Amino acid sequence: MKYLHKKLFSHLGLLLILCYLLGLLMAIGVHAVVSDRSPQSSDIPSINLIQTGQHFYQSGQFLSAINTWKAAAEEYRSRGDSLNQSLVLSYLALAYQQVGQFESATVAMNEAIALIVKQPKEQLIVAQVLNNQGQFYLSQGQSETALETWKKAEQVYRGISDRIGEIGTQLNQARALQTLGFYLRAKNILQQVATSLNSQPDSEIKATALLNLGNIMRVLGNFNAAQKHLEQSLAIAHKLQLLPDIQIALFSLGNLAQAREQPQAALQFYQQASGENSPVKLQAQIHQLELLVKLERLADGLSLIPKIQTQLANLPPSHNKIYAQINLAECLLKLSPNDVSKAAKILANAANEAKNLANPRAESYALGRLGGLYEQTQQWDAAKSLTQQALILAQQIRAGEIAYLWQWQTGRLLKLTGDKNKAVSSYADAVNTLQSLRQDLAAVNQDVQLSFRESVEPVYRELVDLLLQNNPNQPQLQQARLTIEGLKLAELANFFREACLDVQPRQIDQIDPTAAVIYPIILSDRTEVILSLPGQPLRHYTTNLAKQQVETVISRMRQSMRRTAFAQERLALAQQIYGWLVKPAVADLTKQNVQTLVFVPDGAFRNIPMAALHDGERYLIEQYRVAIAPGLQLLNPRPITRSRFKALLGGLTEGNGEFSALPGVQAEVTEIGATVPATILLDRQFTTNALETKIKTLPFSVMHLATHGQFSSKAEETFVLTWDGKIDVKELSTLLTNRELTESAPIELLVLSACETAKGDNRAALGLAGVAVRSGARSTLASLWMVSDESTANFMVEFYQQLLKPGVTKAEAVRRAQLHLLKQPEFNHPYFWASFILVGNWL
Repeated sequence: MKYLHKKLFSHLGLLLILCYLLGLLMAIGVHAVVSDRSPQSSDIPSINLIQTGQHFYQSGQFLSAINTWKAAAEEYRSRGDSLNQSLVLSYLALAYQQVGQFESATVAMNEAIALIVKQPKEQLIVAQVLNNQGQFYLSQGQSETALETWKKAEQVYRGISDRIGEIGTQLNQARALQTLGFYLRAKNILQQVATSLNSQPDSEIKATALLNLGNIMRVLGNFNAAQKHLEQSLAIAHKLQLLPDIQIALFSLGNLAQAREQPQAALQFYQQASGENSPVKLQAQIHQLELLVKLERLADGLSLIPKIQTQLANLPPSHNKIYAQINLAECLLKLSPNDVSKAAKILANAANEAKNLANPRAESYALGRLGGLYEQTQQWDAAKSLTQQALILAQQIRAGEIAYLWQWQTGRLLKLTGDKNKAVSSYADAVNTLQSLRQDLAAVNQDVQLSFRESVEPVYRELVDLLLQNNPNQPQLQQARLTIEGLKLAELANFFREACLDVQPRQIDQIDPTAAVIYPIILSDRTEVILSLPGQPLRHYTTNLAKQQVETVISRMRQSMRRTAFAQERLALAQQIYGWLVKPAVADLTKQNVQTLVFVPDGAFRNIPMAALHDGERYLIEQYRVAIAPGLQLLNPRPITRSRFKALLGGLTEGNGEFSALPGVQAEVTEIGATVPATILLDRQFTTNALETKIKTLPFSVMHLATHGQFSSKAEETFVLTWDGKIDVKELSTLLTNRELTESAPIELLVLSACETAKGDNRAALGLAGVAVRSGARSTLASLWMVSDESTANFMVEFYQQLLKPGVTKAEAVRRAQLHLLKQPEFNHPYFWASFILVGNWL
């Protein structure tokens, strides 16, 4: 490979750099090695042997590389040049690994290290050997050791002012951090590298840094940034005619398209990436197969399998091959669920190869998946034995992102064999492991394709299911409530692809002695409700209705909120859900003099306005204040402070090609501005920069945005509109977080008065919870769907007038504003008033 500079034979050496996420390709390149003497002409044959071996290695001809480097090592040995002999031996160890000769690889690497220890003054060669040693450890699954080795190499490069070598080791450290699940730390390293290379000419190492940064951004859910960096990397690779780098970039763009749920685009990228001699051909074909199975294009999938199997048969054991076999086995099970023998054979082979490679991480995956296969065929003893072996391996290397899978699997097996108590214990272990991983929940291994809804959410739900069976006692109810609260945190961590939520357990009677908290929980065969009353034991009641039926009723109720829906149907649906969630608790609520109902909604329940539930005579809002909480652990329970009640108002009245005009916004912000002290940004004044400036410089406790916005289950599609663009939820969070650094008073209230949930997205209301939590505001008032300008202005003005009255809580102000509309004949339909929901602190 070519770097920023190359010096003719005055210096010599090789530098290992990372070529793409999770080590799908290892590349070796020429770089300078400082020596106390200039090589004589007799060095040239050895130099040629090194370069020839490099060529063989990069083209996948590992045996030829071995023979060539063995000759070079012998040549240096015969001349007594132990430094260059050490360097060549370290490359030889990597080549031995590629062909599965692990004992020879270990011998070569140990000899290389022993030789450089004797001559520590030759720092550049020391650094290069350490670099190769890091790769050696990583290929064996020893990621932590690899990371520490690369840190040592970085220090050596920095000590001799070798910037390119330093960058190479930083890229490798990011690679090790990714395999360990520390994506945020890896991102920080890669951003620093990319920034330092920004002013440099285009080069292969620059393309590599941008590629890795793009991959990290994808894993962390920042898809726009990922697209930008990957396209930049691809452009450099095209410019420099680096075919392997082009194919790797195309593969990464395929992964990004898949993450964005653009399967056709992903397939096209994978097909382009899987050309002849592509370094990622196998991985691209495996990902193609997974997509074809998901799209139910079974004939295309079956035709691809022989090609993949041929490649696998011709490959020596390796990290990539093992994970490819695991994913192939998963696809085979989906294509032919009744024929498990082929998948079992592949998984067993993968486990053996991982053991021979001394890669406990890969071995744990293979054994665990094989245990899952035996679970599927009801061979309980074999399934338990394999799962236990997999769990022990994962725990030995502190791989929590793997261990929780086998704790979960153990729980399932114990449940299926009738040992409920031990099953609960194993499930609880899995949940505890997941919660310890919350800082990098996206770290669930990217080599084996898993998703939050397939491999994280069910762990929580299945534990709650077990706990709430057969008249649960108080400890079981308390554990179930904590578990469902944990699921809410996990959902938000997954939504943002990072855990940055300040959480502290809260007791309801410490927050509000007149409030009750209702936890509806949708399980596969029933809906459970946990009721928390101040100073009382937890209550519990059940509706025996399957998940699909429950979700159908909820969906119909949401549709019944349209003005054209029949009132009789709407009320019947509202009464049915009231019967599930509230009616069984009425006696307790009355006895305890409860005035506020706080719902912690689960799943589809997020999509409906609880205020519109009906008991046959009255709406719920006519009886109680109603609020929504993503979880009590997320609440800041302080009451509103009116002494510094100032508002920052932003709004758009004009439309554009994508969004309609909002003519009523003018009256809304004007009337609110006449009610409370306010600074107003309207239309052309309401730009992203202007909003940022006002947020940084003005004291305010309320931010009210009367503009189009969308809540989505995807963070990058959750946004509010300004005059000159969109601000997504993460950008909004950054703006408000920066304000907190200079302003001691918190934002009491964030109001989003013209937003709506994304159409066709059943989990879109998760975006509203995300905005509420990530904004840093104590409370968020927002709309689930677009409401007429006139009724919105009417509602908002009444809301602020009530909120300014002493002793009126936010929930009470919302209630009075909703009742204000309900009493007006032109606005008494729930379409006009039920859309507005208060999320977070209701005090």
